[in-house]
Amino acid sequence: MIKDIFQKLLNKSGKNYQIDPKIPQGLIVSILIRRCFMLARGIFKTGNKVFLGPNVILYNRKNIQFGKNVTIDKNCILDGYSEDKITLGDGVKIGAYSSLSSTSHMSKYGKGLKMGNNSAVGQFTEFGASGGIEIGNDVIMGSYVSFHSENHNFDDPSKLIREQGVTSKSIKIGNNIWVGAKVTFLDGCQVGDNSVVAAGAVVNGIYPPNSVIGGIPAKIIKTIH
Repeated sequence: MIKDIFQKLLNKSGKNYQIDPKIPQGLIVSILIRRCFMLARGIFKTGNKVFLGPNVILYNRKNIQFGKNVTIDKNCILDGYSEDKITLGDGVKIGAYSSLSSTSHMSKYGKGLKMGNNSAVGQFTEFGASGGIEIGNDVIMGSYVSFHSENHNFDDPSKLIREQGVTSKSIKIGNNIWVGAKVTFLDGCQVGDNSVVAAGAVVNGIYPPNSVIGGIPAKIIKTIH
């Protein structure tokens, strides 16, 4: 009975997988209770049907736009002080202990983050979104992924590096992409649709759709046909 209810809730939220029959009922009950508390917390803090874990901090909440069934797990910090709205699409999930920094320095107002529908990032994700981050639909990521959408200038030897300013080209991730754990995305990189990024890669270039990339720096390993 409880599994049937949970399955209906999953289907209603757009999840099209079937619950493994080996999953014990006790686990399902604990998940449902936890989700109820998260939803109550989200409604109280945001006025929207958002699932918020404990100790989530939202700065400049009015500049954060939530889609349906958004989940932000425990101990996350989201900085909404950005030039553009922080946009989290339907079904977005941000893993526990993740952080979004939109404006990193008072000398430059940051651009912010846009995440498409049904995209999710794992625990300890770091969004450095000063230069802008765009993530498409149906993107899944492992833990400890980081985004750095600015790069320090250093060409003038007469000045300290910290006094030479930054460049901001933004980061763009396409649709239907799988990103492994501990991947680093650097300013100016772009990953095309239907691609895979291997764990531990440092992504600093422009990669076409249907690519499997990996390494430091990341290179095309194969093409998905």
